[in-house]
Amino acid sequence: MPTLALADMNQLSESGIDFVDEPYFESLLKRKADPGRIREIIAKSKNKEALEVEETAALLNADEPELIEQIFDTARQLKKDVYGNRIVLFAPIYVGNYCINDCKYCGFRRSNPDSVRRTLTAEELRKQIEMLLKKGHKRTIAVFGEHRNYGPEYIADCVNEIYSVQVGNNSIRRVNINAAPLSHEGYRIVKAAGIGTYQVFQETYHHTTYAKMHPKGTRKSNFMWRLDSPARAIESGCDDVGLGALFGLADWKFEVLSLVAHATHLMEHYHVGPHTISFPRIRPAIGVTIKEVMEHDVNDNDFLRLIAILRLSVPYTGLIVTAREPAALRKTALGFGVSQIDAGGRIEIGGYIESGDAQAQALEKAQFELGDVRSLDEVICQLLNDGYIPSFCTACYRLGRTGEIFMEHAIPGFIQNMCTPNALTTLQEYLTDFASPETKAAGERILKQEFDKIPDGKRKFDILDRIERIRNTDERDLYF
Repeated sequence: MPTLALADMNQLSESGIDFVDEPYFESLLKRKADPGRIREIIAKSKNKEALEVEETAALLNADEPELIEQIFDTARQLKKDVYGNRIVLFAPIYVGNYCINDCKYCGFRRSNPDSVRRTLTAEELRKQIEMLLKKGHKRTIAVFGEHRNYGPEYIADCVNEIYSVQVGNNSIRRVNINAAPLSHEGYRIVKAAGIGTYQVFQETYHHTTYAKMHPKGTRKSNFMWRLDSPARAIESGCDDVGLGALFGLADWKFEVLSLVAHATHLMEHYHVGPHTISFPRIRPAIGVTIKEVMEHDVNDNDFLRLIAILRLSVPYTGLIVTAREPAALRKTALGFGVSQIDAGGRIEIGGYIESGDAQAQALEKAQFELGDVRSLDEVICQLLNDGYIPSFCTACYRLGRTGEIFMEHAIPGFIQNMCTPNALTTLQEYLTDFASPETKAAGERILKQEFDKIPDGKRKFDILDRIERIRNTDERDLYF
């Protein structure tokens, strides 16, 4: 399988610079909070304007309870204004965990003798996807270690395989990727397979910490190659890229500031920011000593603060809170701006077939320990009872409303008018085909509530028509 030549690692994007100005960022975080200035910044956020790095730092420096509560209130309002009460759902599919890297915090690191190494065969991959489809999933993110076996051609083959699987009326409609950075040519190859978002986490933006956690002699030790990967992806035609940091390695405020700087860098150079930002916290993993890697614990209160501040700073970027976090905390986080969650996921290689809905993990096969192991139906039922619309919508991706075009729709607020109807139709699909009686009853209540909110007119008629067709016929995938 073709691999990335070392020479390719010097071929950065046109904007290939290290924008993580540590002395400047640290100086910003030492400034004393000015309540008047913070209120000005909050007012700017309410207008759905992205914040500058300096403005984000001011919010991070706001430690007074009154100011923090104002930040939370604004995050709640922005979540409603930009995304409504929709929550997009997906599930991960771990394809292979061979890895050449030796990241100290990861259960898949090459020196871990306790990790069971495996790559799914094409048939095993199909069976995993069939199981996801039988439970009602329509969106997945395929996860790969960094290894010669998982080059861009292999990733593209897996994407094509996933898209080809059909169970009854159901198929995967969007395949996102979490994998190692690629060259421009590598990104073009995976883009041609029809991927959605290509996600690369920097892990930590703090140079010294990055070097400590990623030993020399591995590809991942190259800070700039990784930092530049979203820019290369965009230049290669990947409209949607996902950023992320692993919280707990370095100071959480520094990481938030760096994520915003990264989003700003992409917007300035490519006129489009990241499609999503993730902020996982370090979790236990087999063969990993947490105390050796988690030098900056992020407690639950600070975790909620960082989510709220990110929502204010990048109002049109999707925020993802994963099943690393416990169910109760995820429920709270939804109100502060989270727009996507995974549900009913297995992160063991082969886990959907071999573990099913078991409420325990086989940690020797997993990258880390999950905090929320509820089934998809349980999560959807909870969301409905809390007043959210669970959504499997993929319309924007499939109609070309991605990248800069997505921003043109999203910034004026039009996207909610498209996404809510699509959320309702995909919810109806789930209720008709997969839901338990309890979930179906909760879903029907939400559908009625949401339908009553829609103004009379053609759009309301069209939504009702599609919902009735889904209820009464085999028609599916009816999107706006």
